[in-house]
Amino acid sequence: MEAPNQSAVTEFVLLGLSAHPKLEKTFFVLILVMYLVILLGNGVLILVTVTDSRLHTPMYFFLGNLSFLDICYTTASVPLVLDGFLTPRKTISFSGCAVQMFLSFAMGATQCVLLGMMAFDRYVAICNPLRYPVIMSKAAYVPMAAGSWLAGGTNSLVQISLAVQLPFCGDNVINHFICEILAVLKLACADISVNVISMGVANVIFLGVPVLFIFVSYIFIITTILRIPSAEGRRKAFSTCSAHLTVVIIFYGTILFMYGKPKSKDPLGADKQDLSDKLISLFYGLLTPMLNPIIYSLRNKDVKMSMRNLVAQKSFTQ
Repeated sequence: MEAPNQSAVTEFVLLGLSAHPKLEKTFFVLILVMYLVILLGNGVLILVTVTDSRLHTPMYFFLGNLSFLDICYTTASVPLVLDGFLTPRKTISFSGCAVQMFLSFAMGATQCVLLGMMAFDRYVAICNPLRYPVIMSKAAYVPMAAGSWLAGGTNSLVQISLAVQLPFCGDNVINHFICEILAVLKLACADISVNVISMGVANVIFLGVPVLFIFVSYIFIITTILRIPSAEGRRKAFSTCSAHLTVVIIFYGTILFMYGKPKSKDPLGADKQDLSDKLISLFYGLLTPMLNPIIYSLRNKDVKMSMRNLVAQKSFTQ
């Protein structure tokens, strides 16, 4: 039997908080403030890592990349979310949805790989300090960062290419603030098993492998730190990697919380959980980018000193 003729989907409707209009203005202000903090904090970090010659090291090069990535990741979705809070009918074109999914997916995968590269940098700095300048030379750390971006972009291109080839000929309502790929795949009127398998493999590569790599790196790092005879030496060694470790815990901790919490079986509580799931997903995308510059500013004396010098120079010129 032939399927009945249905017009192809040319745009999607984003539900967002349509069912809770009273919350939209409150969340608009909250998310706008968080977004501005992200732009300011990460922008300042990029500025100090570029302008201060003392920060022209592999660790701060990776940090500058992480800050730029956080700006790109949030900019790919937050303006769409903010516009949705102010627009009665929240729509996005099919092509616009594909671009937004590509950018968000690419930035997320890139961050996973980049955090692994940063863990390797800390491993070499603490476990092989004498060989650190040789191993982590510019000829090594620049391709490592570029490879992180290339890997994330390639993975995203594969996943989104598979998604946009699916036929969307029925419901076009996405129960989310943005074009979240799983929410979009649910609307396809075709078998999505290939997409699910492809994303499962990608999750193993871009989530599982970096987590394992970071875990093993920190086992060696902690073992090396504990062998340092003086308490002051141990404190200094740990302080060089504490900021990165904190960022890793927050990044992967929020992922585990998002996808590991049990689903409600109560139909009456399903709507509330659906709302909470969307809000948790939204704030997860803002929390880590907002906290990263704060963590690195508070826990890194070199960054704090560079920021003070930058403020002092601005004050002097005025």
